[in-house]
Amino acid sequence: MKIYNNMSMSKIHKILFVCLGNICRSPAAQGVFQSIVDRNGRADDFMVDSAGTYSGHRGQLPDRRMRSAASHRGYDLTHRARPVSVTDFLEFDLIIAMDDSNFTDLMHLSPSVESSRKIKRMADYFTGQSMTYVPDPYYMGHEGFELVLDLLENACGNLYDSLAAGK
Repeated sequence: MKIYNNMSMSKIHKILFVCLGNICRSPAAQGVFQSIVDRNGRADDFMVDSAGTYSGHRGQLPDRRMRSAASHRGYDLTHRARPVSVTDFLEFDLIIAMDDSNFTDLMHLSPSVESSRKIKRMADYFTGQSMTYVPDPYYMGHEGFELVLDLLENACGNLYDSLAAGK
């Protein structure tokens, strides 16, 4: 079922970003992407969320180090961690995994072949990067959080451009 917004009758793009615990990479991707959407005046055209393949951080705010690094770039990360659910595969148009392990976990969680086609890797949207995944910064120190934000800004910008162009 396609949902359309009332203003332009264009399809609302529903995107879910997924990492392991939903406290570093995926809430940062959600914040970066939402910021791009808002800057472009397209908030009515997108629904953006994040989740994790692990439920141990349910209800927690993003890691304080990620919130701090993101805040220095103008992103306010207020999402509360939650695990991926089967209904996410029905609700969202795109489910974007931060790394290959998340991708594999999502493929196993997917309730159907059709819903598994919604799963993409964040690295699919990198340009000018040698990285093939978004690394987990949890044990990497400050530089790791900055690297993740650099990668997410690149990929989220490209993802937005692709969706805004109707690709």
